[in-house]
Amino acid sequence: MAVHTPASSCFGAKYQALAPLRILRGLVCLLVLLSTAFIMLVFFGFISAVIVRLFSVRYSRRATSFFFGAWLALWPFLFEKINKTKVVFSGDDVPSRERILLIANHRTEVDWMYLWDLALRKGCLGYIKYILKSSLMRLPVFGWSFHILEFIPVERKWEADESIMRHMLSTFKDPQDPLWLALFPEGTDFTDQKCLRSQKYAAEHGLPVLKNVLLPKTKGFCACLQELRESLTAVYDVTIGYKNRCPSFLDNVFGVDPSEVHIHIRCIPIDTIPVSESEMSTWLINRFQLKDQLLSNFQIQGQFPDPATQRDLSAVKSILNCMTIVAVTGTCMYYSFSSLWFKLYVSLVCSYLVPATYFNIRPQPIHTLLKTRSNCHLSNT
Repeated sequence: MAVHTPASSCFGAKYQALAPLRILRGLVCLLVLLSTAFIMLVFFGFISAVIVRLFSVRYSRRATSFFFGAWLALWPFLFEKINKTKVVFSGDDVPSRERILLIANHRTEVDWMYLWDLALRKGCLGYIKYILKSSLMRLPVFGWSFHILEFIPVERKWEADESIMRHMLSTFKDPQDPLWLALFPEGTDFTDQKCLRSQKYAAEHGLPVLKNVLLPKTKGFCACLQELRESLTAVYDVTIGYKNRCPSFLDNVFGVDPSEVHIHIRCIPIDTIPVSESEMSTWLINRFQLKDQLLSNFQIQGQFPDPATQRDLSAVKSILNCMTIVAVTGTCMYYSFSSLWFKLYVSLVCSYLVPATYFNIRPQPIHTLLKTRSNCHLSNT
């Protein structure tokens, strides 16, 4: 089987020149996002995800979703209103408040951030959870937020990841908890070098040779369906394409790329997906073959088929949301620096979040601990 030359992972000139004004604007936006993230995390995230969780996991998740959904909405506001990036949706509609598994291609390091634009429109922004590489959990502030939001960290070695992944997936089975679980089966972002390695492996093992995506890793996908099949509504196959080039994180911050983000969605009912692991693996590889062809057509035509209508973000609502979060942040920062008790509180929260994030520790509800202890006592007697 022949190995084909991959499509370039980044192509075309930059959409906007990196002018001094863009640099200044980007730095201000990044400062606002970082400062508001810290305040949301310390003052609201800790209370909702730790204190409330001691009494109820369900209400803890709802409170965390409310607070962090408001903060995460700043990112689509940055992309679509400040940087003027056009987000184009096509394919099937995603009903609001469904429990779904999203499988997406991984063109660049910021793909997962553009899923927020879709989740915001569906009222599920605070409920989206990612399976992401564990090194991102070690980022200051952002890593703590990923932990609070219950993202699943993986080392990309199944022997090390299986137990942690299945344990966390088992906590998402409550059908009353809204859930958008996002998985990038390729395991890493697309580059020409990685694509050539993937093609070589595929050719040697009699698998499809893909040009625009990497051969998907199937273990994580199978684990998600094995653990959550009974509580999911559907699987959504998401394909992301960029004009005029694939952006980096700093491209996003400074607003130089991309000019357009195209997101194509296909709904797959759960009962149409095979149950056995080998058949699920084959099914996923076949989906990525279709995704590869879809991206080839996108590069030629400049769009995906079946354009869909999604409401535009309200500029007024976005600005009011931003102003509210900034005002709350300013107030909390003022008290943090002026009050000894607030300084002590912030120090204690940070002291908790560092080891909790590193060791993936989450408190159990008190009633669960008491019940477990009572059962142990009865079994001993």
